[in-house]
Formats: sequence, C-alpha cells, structure tokens
Amino acid sequence: MMQSYRAVIAAALLIAGLSGCGDAADGGVAAVVNAYRITYDELEDYHRQQMPGLEDPPSAEQSRMLRLNLLREMIDRQILLQKAESVGLVAVDDEVDARYSEFRTPFPSDEEFEASLRERGMSPAELRVSIRRNLTIEKLFNREITSRVSVAEPEMRRYYEENSASFSRPEPQLHLAQIVVTAEAESPPPNLLNDDATDRKAASEKITMLAQRLAAGEAFDTLAQNYSEDPASTPSGGDLGFIPQSSLEKAPVLLRRIVAALSPGETSPVVEIDGVYRIIQCIEQQPAGLRDFSDPSVQQEIQETLRNRKDQLLRSAFLEVARSEAKVENLLAKQIVDSYGLAD
Repeated sequence: MMQSYRAVIAAALLIAGLSGCGDAADGGVAAVVNAYRITYDELEDYHRQQMPGLEDPPSAEQSRMLRLNLLREMIDRQILLQKAESVGLVAVDDEVDARYSEFRTPFPSDEEFEASLRERGMSPAELRVSIRRNLTIEKLFNREITSRVSVAEPEMRRYYEENSASFSRPEPQLHLAQIVVTAEAESPPPNLLNDDATDRKAASEKITMLAQRLAAGEAFDTLAQNYSEDPASTPSGGDLGFIPQSSLEKAPVLLRRIVAALSPGETSPVVEIDGVYRIIQCIEQQPAGLRDFSDPSVQQEIQETLRNRKDQLLRSAFLEVARSEAKVENLLAKQIVDSYGLAD
C-alpha cells in the first residue's frame, strides 16, 4: 500500500521544476537564464530527488550527462516560468492548496506523508513551491496553446477513415459502472467522504442506504465517488469502462446473470458475493463490428487524440521559440567543454 503512496510523491517530483537564485557562496552557478541564476546546489538537490538510491553508480561520463540533462530541464522550466510571470499567470494560493491536498490525501497521516517526502529529499514547504511553479507553467500552456487548439470535422473524418480498423469491436462489449462496499477496513478509504464499512453489518446497512438513494434519483457517479470502496473505479464515479463479453464470462455466475439482465441506463439490485456488496449500472451496450463515425464516443475519442497530438506539437514548438528568445548561459556545459580542451 505504501508503495502506491510513494508513487504519488514520485509523480509530483518528476514534474517539479526546482530552480532558484544563488551565488558562489552556495556552490556556484550552473546556469544563468535572463540574469536568473541556477546554482549547483539546486542542481544536486534536483538530481537527488529524480534519482534516489541508484543501485549501480554511473560512470563519470554518465553522471555528467545526467546532470546536463537535468540542468536543461531546469533551464527550460525557468524560461517558461519567466514567460508566465511576465503575463501575470502565477498560480495563487488556493490553487496550490488544492493540488497539495491531492498529493496529501492518499496518506493515512501527515507523518507518513512527510516521511515519504523526506525520502525524496523534500519538505512540505518545498513541495508547495514546486507545485506553484508547475501550476504556473500549466496556466501558461493552457492559455497560449490548449485553449486555442481546435479540431475540425473533416480532420476527424479523415482520421476515422485512415484508422477504421481501430474502431472495430471483435465482440460485444458492455460499458459498466459499480458501487462496491466491503466488510473489510480500507486504509485509507478511497472515496471522497472517507466513508468505510468495517464489518458485515455495517456493509449491509451502507449498501442498502445507497440503493435507496439511487432509487430516489441521486446520481450513480456522485454516490460512487462519495461512498464506494473500490480503489480502482471509485475516483471515476465507479466507471469500469467497456468490458468484452468474453471477460464477463469469467465473472461469478450470479454476477453474470445480473449484468445480462440489465439494459442501458438500468441499475441492478444489491449483489452480494463472498461478503462484497455491489450495485451495477449498465451505461451502454456496444455490438460487435465497426463503430460508426456518428457514434458520439467515436467522435470524442478521435477529437481527444487529435487535440492531444496538436497540443504536444505546439508545446514543443512554443518552448523552442521561448528558448531562442531567452538569454541562456549554461556554465556546466561550458565547464565540461573546457575540461576536454575544446574551448576556443
């Protein structure tokens, strides 16, 4: 369980741009970006956070190459930060607090959260600084690129025609969602309300309450996010995605019968198997064969694919232009060149 918690912090740090001002007194200057200095101490901090506990120490050349690459990341992020700050897009405290809470939530206690941060060589305050920088860059990209990317229908249709095989289903599929309640304690509970049934009686009462609220018209996905105890599906409102018919045949007989009787939009009664209580919702049924271009899910899939392609291309181009406009002095690179006697 704790491995998954640590993965959350690792993901946070992999996107963290840790750079700042400094001088020779704190280890010298590794690079200068428009008069903004990135120190060697900060580069080493970033190196420790990105590469904790390497089992096989790299060679001298590999170590220098790694630091050059990490410094390049820090330089690029500083260029983007300066660009964002120049147009007033710095992330505000409420945005930072919300993102910080996302990283903190999976941990049972502040102590375990902070211990995981220490393993990465970071304090809570430093994580907040990194989050602010990441959010600031996100805001820049969203305003300058993502908000301007559009996909026209002719592009979508052309993509569909060129990739029609990927829209063919070899067998019928069901789009299902579920609410799960167990008699076992979950640590931490995966739902938004931290609501957890810890014995069979509590689980039975909880699933009955949820069935009643569904019958009264409350939204399935909202109840799933607030109360379901399945770590995999709860964050997405219980959504299990499309499940092939052959996969359903591996499920318990009772569950297969319940699912087979559902029509799109219908919700099952409570199903109890081995102490696990479920309510299943059938969202959609997809027959085997080629999905038509007019299918809304097909169009959404194509649109997301094409938008992501354009977004990634434009982000790369945007950064290249920003680099060309910035005044950058990579002192580490110069030092390496000098050490091999390649300087002019």
